[in-house]
Amino acid sequence: MEPGKVEVVELPEPTPGPYEARVKTEVACLCNATDGKLVSGHFPGVEDYPLTLGHEAAGIVDAVGEKVKNFKVGDRLIGGLLFDAGDKKYSSGWGGFCEYTLAADHDAMVEDGVADEEHGWFECFEIQRTVPKDIPVDAAALLCTWREVYGGFGDFNLKAGDNILIFGAGPVGLSFLKFGKLLGLDYIGVVDPLAHKRMKALDMGADAAFDPESLDMKRESGGCKPMDAVIDAVGSPNIINAALPLIKMGGSICVYGVIADESITINKAQGPYNFNLYVHQWPTRHRERAAQEPLCEWIREGKITADEFITHTFDMEQINEALDAVKSGDVIKALLRY
Repeated sequence: MEPGKVEVVELPEPTPGPYEARVKTEVACLCNATDGKLVSGHFPGVEDYPLTLGHEAAGIVDAVGEKVKNFKVGDRLIGGLLFDAGDKKYSSGWGGFCEYTLAADHDAMVEDGVADEEHGWFECFEIQRTVPKDIPVDAAALLCTWREVYGGFGDFNLKAGDNILIFGAGPVGLSFLKFGKLLGLDYIGVVDPLAHKRMKALDMGADAAFDPESLDMKRESGGCKPMDAVIDAVGSPNIINAALPLIKMGGSICVYGVIADESITINKAQGPYNFNLYVHQWPTRHRERAAQEPLCEWIREGKITADEFITHTFDMEQINEALDAVKSGDVIKALLRY
């Protein structure tokens, strides 16, 4: 893949190292933000093309290295990636869309004292985990998004009873909405320029949904009640400044997403004297890892379902159609089947 061009190519099947499992991909989800920025050539720090795409996938383990202790053939596993495509022509955009990926046994590496850079350990190994077979495969793939969002509640210090406003009704914003209601937050409003996404937010339990261009959100949201937090589920510096008049004294602006700008100007006079700014551009791995068990319980109880989020399904060979659909704004979450 090069900026603006995506194609399916043949690569050699990877061979798992001593602490690795090889995973045959069943399904993968497009990340609306990250994959979109990689395709357009605008992901900060990524300059080498062509590269392999993807980082949200579920599959079945079909081979394991000799030092693997916690994965076995036949396990369903999420978070598999491919850093080395086996062809020097290709760099890695994480490579999770490949037919075969690799996942490392983080716990075995920790136990053996080799969870360090010298032995090839990466921080993402901590969240490459098996998923119980009673979790549907589509939901398993969504755990890649859901775990990170659930971890964001800890990063942002959100708690039961909070009143929040979420900018963006894509998969991240809707996950914050859904989880916020399940975790006991009080008022949750959602802001999105697309009418069908505002309707989706209301269907999923939002107390109100706003068009940023036509509503005075400070006046309308929460009956003039200042927000405990405003979540930017898009990753836009403009939203930071738009949020300042909406938060209470000591409230928080919570940015979830990679900000492409190298510098940000904050018009602090628009906000209260005291406020917090949290910027979450990368998962906090220990929180992301710990999120899996409570999320699996919600899946079993029917409190969260893949069908609420996955609006479009494509064969893997239709990846360009999937990317176009995401770019159009029609998609909440797109699933690729293999």
